[in-house]
Amino acid sequence: MQAEVKKHYIWHKFRRNPLAIFGFIILTIIFFSVMLGSFIYQVPIDKIDFSKMSALPSFDHPFGTNSLGQDILARVLFGGRISLTVGILAMFVAIFLGTTIGAIAGFYGGVIDNLLMRLTDLFLALPQLPLLLLVVYLFREPIKQIAGPELGIFILVIIVIGGLNWMSVARLIRGNILKLKEMEFVKAAITLGANSQRIILIHLLPNVVSLIIVAATLGVGNAIITESTLSFLGLGFPPDVPTWGQMLFQAKDYLDTAPHTAFFPGLAIFLTVLSINYIGDGLRDAFDPKNRQ
Repeated sequence: MQAEVKKHYIWHKFRRNPLAIFGFIILTIIFFSVMLGSFIYQVPIDKIDFSKMSALPSFDHPFGTNSLGQDILARVLFGGRISLTVGILAMFVAIFLGTTIGAIAGFYGGVIDNLLMRLTDLFLALPQLPLLLLVVYLFREPIKQIAGPELGIFILVIIVIGGLNWMSVARLIRGNILKLKEMEFVKAAITLGANSQRIILIHLLPNVVSLIIVAATLGVGNAIITESTLSFLGLGFPPDVPTWGQMLFQAKDYLDTAPHTAFFPGLAIFLTVLSINYIGDGLRDAFDPKNRQ
């Protein structure tokens, strides 16, 4: 009964946030558009038509065409699936690493805590973008040979983005675990003989789920931005894979003559990340116990 009341309160608090609802609606529209749009708008993403190079938006091509005469709307819909998938999977990697390291550091404390937090500080001190570019540049060709050009880059981008964005989650989880392990229900579990793994998984982590949800929501937007940055710098997916960042990279030379080629993928990135951030802020306010009356 108490859990149902809590869920009702969270939803009530969330829906009273107009920006969060706006973000939820926009993200829902984007999600279903990229997942189902290609079944409705059945224009090939790789069809080249030099007679329609850099054509402006029209009835036949609602978002216009690029420098090769390829339909931009079809490529935005297709690239959205890749960008969203990369963002979600990279977020899972970051959340898994951050939650695991933070929970272990907070629960065991002592030397383990010091070692893991110094490791976290080391990753926080490193310049993320140069390190990201260096790792992708060094391992791009080997992983292409192992898994192929598309799947290899897909795996590498997910691992690298997730592996360089877990630090804030680890600090957040550690701080709350330090507080929770001093409470009576944890001490009672220890007295009853529960082992460390059971205490962490059964008693501690369920009490930080709200923090994990908020961090995960915001992490998706950050991962999408990072993937777009890599693609824009030419270190992401191959040119024939039209992610939003790759489309911006290809459009950068035509900003004066065909600005629409950069406008629509840029708008897709902007709306997606903005809506995710609004949802994350709404969830953070809804889960915050200080806001409960």
